[in-house]
Amino acid sequence: MTAPNDSPVDSLSFEAARDELVRVVAELEQGSPTLEQSLALWERGEALAARCEEWLLGAKRRLDAARDAASDSGAAAEEMP
Repeated sequence: MTAPNDSPVDSLSFEAARDELVRVVAELEQGSPTLEQSLALWERGEALAARCEEWLLGAKRRLDAARDAASDSGAAAEEMP
Protein backbone atom coordinates (compact mmCIF):
# COMPACT_ATOMS: atom_id res chain seq x y z
CA MET A 1 0.00 0.00 0.00
CA THR A 2 1.22 3.50 -0.77
CA ALA A 3 0.84 6.38 1.63
CA PRO A 4 -1.63 9.10 0.72
CA ASN A 5 -0.05 11.94 -1.22
CA ASP A 6 1.04 14.69 1.16
CA SER A 7 0.52 17.56 -1.28
CA PRO A 8 -2.09 20.08 -0.15
CA VAL A 9 -5.44 19.15 -1.64
CA ASP A 10 -6.40 22.77 -2.26
CA SER A 11 -3.49 23.18 -4.68
CA LEU A 12 -4.47 20.22 -6.90
CA SER A 13 -6.01 20.58 -10.34
CA PHE A 14 -9.27 18.77 -10.99
CA GLU A 15 -7.48 16.07 -12.96
CA ALA A 16 -4.80 15.51 -10.30
CA ALA A 17 -7.40 15.33 -7.52
CA ARG A 18 -9.59 12.96 -9.55
CA ASP A 19 -6.68 10.66 -10.43
CA GLU A 20 -5.50 10.50 -6.83
CA LEU A 21 -9.06 9.87 -5.64
CA VAL A 22 -9.30 6.90 -8.01
CA ARG A 23 -6.07 5.50 -6.52
CA VAL A 24 -7.31 6.05 -2.96
CA VAL A 25 -10.60 4.26 -3.67
CA ALA A 26 -8.76 1.34 -5.26
CA GLU A 27 -6.50 1.01 -2.21
CA LEU A 28 -9.46 1.15 0.16
CA GLU A 29 -11.22 -1.54 -1.85
CA GLN A 30 -8.15 -3.80 -1.56
CA GLY A 31 -8.08 -3.37 2.19
CA SER A 32 -5.37 -1.66 4.20
CA PRO A 33 -3.09 -3.48 6.61
CA THR A 34 -4.09 -1.28 9.54
CA LEU A 35 -7.09 0.70 10.69
CA GLU A 36 -4.95 3.83 10.94
CA GLN A 37 -3.90 3.55 7.29
CA SER A 38 -7.51 3.00 6.24
CA LEU A 39 -8.59 6.08 8.15
CA ALA A 40 -5.81 8.17 6.60
CA LEU A 41 -6.85 7.03 3.13
CA TRP A 42 -10.51 7.71 3.87
CA GLU A 43 -9.77 11.23 5.12
CA ARG A 44 -7.61 11.96 2.07
CA GLY A 45 -10.35 10.60 -0.19
CA GLU A 46 -12.96 12.83 1.42
CA ALA A 47 -10.73 15.88 0.94
CA LEU A 48 -10.06 14.92 -2.69
CA ALA A 49 -13.76 14.42 -3.39
CA ALA A 50 -14.50 17.85 -1.92
CA ARG A 51 -11.77 19.40 -4.10
CA CYS A 52 -13.25 17.79 -7.22
CA GLU A 53 -16.68 19.11 -6.25
CA GLU A 54 -15.23 22.62 -5.83
CA TRP A 55 -13.79 22.45 -9.35
CA LEU A 56 -17.07 21.17 -10.81
CA LEU A 57 -19.17 23.81 -9.06
CA GLY A 58 -16.76 26.50 -10.24
CA ALA A 59 -17.01 25.22 -13.80
CA LYS A 60 -20.81 25.22 -13.57
CA ARG A 61 -20.80 28.83 -12.33
CA ARG A 62 -18.56 29.85 -15.24
CA LEU A 63 -20.81 28.10 -17.76
CA ASP A 64 -23.92 29.67 -16.25
CA ALA A 65 -22.30 33.12 -16.37
CA ALA A 66 -21.26 32.61 -20.00
CA ARG A 67 -24.78 31.48 -20.92
CA ASP A 68 -26.29 34.46 -19.12
CA ALA A 69 -23.89 36.85 -20.87
CA ALA A 70 -24.70 35.31 -24.25
CA SER A 71 -28.41 35.49 -23.52
CA ASP A 72 -28.13 39.11 -22.39
CA SER A 73 -26.14 40.14 -25.47
CA GLY A 74 -28.62 38.33 -27.72
CA ALA A 75 -31.55 40.09 -26.08
CA ALA A 76 -29.79 43.45 -26.37
CA ALA A 77 -29.12 42.87 -30.07
CA GLU A 78 -32.81 42.08 -30.65
CA GLU A 79 -33.84 45.36 -28.99
CA MET A 80 -31.70 47.49 -31.30
CA PRO A 81 -33.67 49.36 -34.00
